[in-house]
Amino acid sequence: MAIEKTSIIGDVLDQYPQTAPVFMSIGMHCLGCPASRGESIEDACMVHGVEADELIKKLNEAIK
Repeated sequence: MAIEKTSIIGDVLDQYPQTAPVFMSIGMHCLGCPASRGESIEDACMVHGVEADELIKKLNEAIK
């Protein structure tokens, strides 16, 4: 499964725990909080001021 902007962070972390450092490297340190677990990657990027396409690229590289 490719990771997309609409992917839910909690689902990505459950399926690909190796992506946690990628999220943390851009300032998403609250990976365990209920809000982030149910939030899409695109929504989280807007909150954190991160370019979603760049994060998606890094996440997909991490799962290869």
